[in-house]
Amino acid sequence: MDEEYDAVVLGTGLKECILSGMLSVSGKKVLHIDRNKYYGGESASITPLQDLFDRFKAPPPDETIFGKGRDWNVDLIPKFLMANGSLVKLLIKTGVTRYLEFKSIEGSYVYKSGKIYKVPVDQKEALASDLMGMWEKRRFRNFLVFVQDFDENDPRSWKDIDPKRSTIQDLYDKFSLDKNTQDFTGHALALYRDDDYLNTLAVETIRRIKLYSDSLARYGKSPYLYPMYGLGELPQGFARLSAIYGGTYMLDKPVDELVLEGNKVVGVRSGSEVVRCKQVYCDPSYVPNKVKKTAQVIRCICLLDHPIPNIKDALSCQIIIPQKQVNRKSDIYISQVSFTHQVAAKGWFIAIVSTTVETAEPENEIRPALDLLGRIKQKFVTVSDYYVPIDDGKDSQIFISASYDATTHFETTCNDVLDIFKRGTGEDFDFSKVKLEGGDEEA
Repeated sequence: MDEEYDAVVLGTGLKECILSGMLSVSGKKVLHIDRNKYYGGESASITPLQDLFDRFKAPPPDETIFGKGRDWNVDLIPKFLMANGSLVKLLIKTGVTRYLEFKSIEGSYVYKSGKIYKVPVDQKEALASDLMGMWEKRRFRNFLVFVQDFDENDPRSWKDIDPKRSTIQDLYDKFSLDKNTQDFTGHALALYRDDDYLNTLAVETIRRIKLYSDSLARYGKSPYLYPMYGLGELPQGFARLSAIYGGTYMLDKPVDELVLEGNKVVGVRSGSEVVRCKQVYCDPSYVPNKVKKTAQVIRCICLLDHPIPNIKDALSCQIIIPQKQVNRKSDIYISQVSFTHQVAAKGWFIAIVSTTVETAEPENEIRPALDLLGRIKQKFVTVSDYYVPIDDGKDSQIFISASYDATTHFETTCNDVLDIFKRGTGEDFDFSKVKLEGGDEEA
């Protein structure tokens, strides 16, 4: 640790590993340290199953019921990747996909009045959906046609409304969409977590719906992808990417202090060793004095011996329960993966329910979601604090990721990573700089 680095990254959580890879690709000399012996941090996948039961202080799992423990890889924090999103583009561009295998999530659903419905995303599905009445279907179809034809650079496609000046509520009103349709459009298609977005510019929501639609078009069943053997494979993939571009990794290395000169970081101390650096990137656990708690997130990991009832032929899925459907301020999310993703023993399923805590009884808040799962063989509940940095890091050159939110899709996580990278480097990540491992730039 006697060298000097452009950046030291602390923690091998998913966000930190992605940042390490991006910084290395951008020509930075990177040292990556984790106090743990394993990759993934808070976003690790736990295997064997015994370790998951031990983590939650539960009696040992019976192999005659749950199968072999080594067949399980259980995510602590569920996240699906948008098939046409920035992270997947980065994975493809870098060639990290050579070492990872992905499987399409089989369905995307939304909850309404106690029932689960497939999310309609094109004209044909809009007209066939049971979510809406006949006249509303036609209005929603016209809205989807508008979104599909919309071109930010061609005012002729704007249909007498300027999406760069008008709010999304103005656009909904133009197409006379009712509140129910607005609800599932904003939460299940545009993937907003609450209704604050209604006062934002319409162009932002249009971009989100287009991303959802473009992602769906790649594989046809849902817009989401999931890595075989669990989400824990992603940090290791990006660690390999960083190493290819010269990054150095140290696991099981305690971090005792960030060394400052004035208010600016100049190094990291581990025991008597100090490594010099220009910047530090880290998760909140490494700098408790530089973050603030803004919320809590409840997650309930459920082991099932059956798929979620009332979802036809879907061995994996995402279900979003919009806030208004259950008189809340924030949505409830359900992710389901299964033995087909090599994360559970044969015939078993993992469903994870998550939401932002709003009351003193968080388990009661997720009851509507748990009621959809049928008989639960085993469940593990955590309530985690949600931290955000108290400043942008530009003065101290300490750039801190936010905690993982309740969403089961990766977009908010990816947005945080891209924002941190821009704050730290002063520029957007340049995908054109990325070369495949063989050295040739991808076309």
